[in-house]
Amino acid sequence: MYDCSSEIMDFYRKHVRLSAAQVSKLADYREANKGRVETGLKKNENPLPLRHINQGSYAMRTINQHPRNDYDIDVGVVFGKADLQGPQGGDKTAFEARKMVCDAVQDSHFKTPSEVRQNCVRVYYNEGHHVDMPVYRQFEDDWDETKIELAGNDWIESDPEAVTNWFNNAVIDQSPDETNGRQMRRIVRLLKFWAKSRDSWNMPTGFIISKLVDECYISTKDRDDRALYETIEKIKERLFWSKDVQHPVLENTLISEGKEASVNEMETRLEQALNNLSVLHDAQCTRQTALKAWKGFFNHSFFSDLLENSAAMAITIADKEPREPVRKRGGSRFG
Repeated sequence: MYDCSSEIMDFYRKHVRLSAAQVSKLADYREANKGRVETGLKKNENPLPLRHINQGSYAMRTINQHPRNDYDIDVGVVFGKADLQGPQGGDKTAFEARKMVCDAVQDSHFKTPSEVRQNCVRVYYNEGHHVDMPVYRQFEDDWDETKIELAGNDWIESDPEAVTNWFNNAVIDQSPDETNGRQMRRIVRLLKFWAKSRDSWNMPTGFIISKLVDECYISTKDRDDRALYETIEKIKERLFWSKDVQHPVLENTLISEGKEASVNEMETRLEQALNNLSVLHDAQCTRQTALKAWKGFFNHSFFSDLLENSAAMAITIADKEPREPVRKRGGSRFG
């Protein structure tokens, strides 16, 4: 396979991963919303949360750069079950709990009001990104084990911290390196970038992509290009046999349920991508051919710029090459 590992790593550093300044800014937004929800709950005379949970792609460190600043920051809000009671003493419904948090985070400074969504409360920032605040209730079961339930359509068993631990441990266990976030995490981020590279695509969530990479990841030290290719090849094969994607920590729970159309589309798009990337295995593959293939995969101008620079450099080198002197035509003066 033609080696484009240095180009893929350069692309990852410049256009995929977040800079330290971007990470710090998102952390500030996360902390601001923790304070906003508690201030609003106090003002509305509602119970305060027991704690907050950093979860999702922020906690797993798989958030990518986004051209329209549409970053998704997840901050779980955990209440004691006993605190979530209605005026008649019964348990609040899942919707009532989300509505309570949504009312608490309303802010006139935002152009778009905060919204109660199916599994969270969403706070929209004017810059384009948003903060999702899933609402949980925590209690001790009959065996004195701590349980957490998510306020979705109903109260649903959940364990967001276990999901974060699952992923971060998998990255450590499976990656062949310890730098740049480790290779398995880079492959997740590269595949997530690809999944969002066309606005018209209907692709699975980052959670589903992360789980599929965990199942199918092929590590190749110092060759992220090969690791990415072989991983998506294995994911394509895995989806051919089954489109069901099991939750990593909750038994008998499919994270692909209700998202079958997006999983089907992912299989189709991966097949197309593998066909286009097959030129990388040709013995006669050149750097230009390889860059065109990766340009087609990621749909990003980074690879077009590399191609233009390579062409310009080739012209410059050709101009500098010594040329044979031009010989005058005609016979010798000696006849």
